[in-house]
Amino acid sequence: MYKVLKNSWALFAGFAILATAHGFQGNLLGVRSVIEEFNYLATGSLMSGYFVGYFVGANLVPNLVSRVGHIRVFAAAASLASLSSLIHATFVFPTVWILARFLTGFSMIGIFIIVESWLNDRANNRTRGQVLSLYMFITYFAFATGNILLNVSSPVKYEPFILISILFSVALVPILLTKRKPPKFKKTSSMKIKELYKASPFGTLAMLCVGFIYSAILTLSSVYATKMNLSIFEVSILLILITLAGAFFQWPLGYISDKMDRRKVIIVSALFAITFSILAILFSGTSLPNAFTQNLTKFNYFSTALDKGKLFIFVTLLAGTTLTLFPIILAYVNDNISKDKFVAAGAGLNIIFGLGAMGGPILCSLSMQTFGPNGFFLYVIFFLSILTLFGIYRVNVNTYEENPDSTFTALPKDITPLGIELDPDTAVDLSNQEVKN
Repeated sequence: MYKVLKNSWALFAGFAILATAHGFQGNLLGVRSVIEEFNYLATGSLMSGYFVGYFVGANLVPNLVSRVGHIRVFAAAASLASLSSLIHATFVFPTVWILARFLTGFSMIGIFIIVESWLNDRANNRTRGQVLSLYMFITYFAFATGNILLNVSSPVKYEPFILISILFSVALVPILLTKRKPPKFKKTSSMKIKELYKASPFGTLAMLCVGFIYSAILTLSSVYATKMNLSIFEVSILLILITLAGAFFQWPLGYISDKMDRRKVIIVSALFAITFSILAILFSGTSLPNAFTQNLTKFNYFSTALDKGKLFIFVTLLAGTTLTLFPIILAYVNDNISKDKFVAAGAGLNIIFGLGAMGGPILCSLSMQTFGPNGFFLYVIFFLSILTLFGIYRVNVNTYEENPDSTFTALPKDITPLGIELDPDTAVDLSNQEVKN
């Protein structure tokens, strides 16, 4: 591990600063949009703008890297991210913010692709697992740190946006001053959606649903918390708990998924998430449509006032049981394909995930506009129910065959296909394929 840190400290340091700024910015915008009284549709649209930029960048950035190199693209991406933060501070209009979020998404996917390809070049078959673990730790720790920064200054002031811009700019320094040569970029191929669905119908649909769910939880949790009249400190604590739950729940659920039918783990996790969503609604102290609310009043053991402690617990558990689904679904799809297609399948699943993520914040915001803040949970329940019902159907019509080449690998929430290559087993197989060819 010491050698890994010594050889890649500049890369990890720059990425940690970038990820901190990124985590800070996304949730700051959610809180500020509520303060500025943006309607739900405008808020959802600006959050979706990030994923549209992310999706477009995933298709364009590899060609840019091949043409001008890692360092130039990294510098350009970080500069665009810094610019987007200043745009948010200068022009407080929903349409301008949507464009700025597009720039953020485009720049961040460029940064992720470059960092992960660089890590792949630095790692070997003995250190790949350590590199991935360290990358995961830095990603989640940085996002948690970004949430803490919500308390630095009032969201209505321009200082938080200036701080984000400074962080993006500072992150360039260790990368640009490193003496080590950048790697040669390796393009990753992807499987077509039709091919993926044929290999794993449940995995394909589940990943689409997870795209809708992830994007809403990661972008609109701050909006929900602010609408619930939580203080900035309470909002930051809730967001930190969501981030850490996504990290710490991966290992136990991943371990269980390696021991039994992964579909059942996915379905049970979704059922628990539905339960936690319902409990969060019950202890939120806010109303839903009248008929539903009247039915709830019959049960006097549920509080009619906001119970922050229980709400925080159930939202954290909801995050833990949903933000861990991506790598389990990825491992399940790998159970149905040969090992040489693992990375291509990962690229294809990222495309499917992106399609869901682009529409997630808009649809969730419309649900919140229709049903109030708890429409957030109704939206999550809807897509979890689709995932669960189709999963139960597939379990009954198709037997599960374990693939000894496929194992669960804990992954950061913004992983790209190049990051998936950091899985030691996949990397070994890729090197063997190159030798055979």
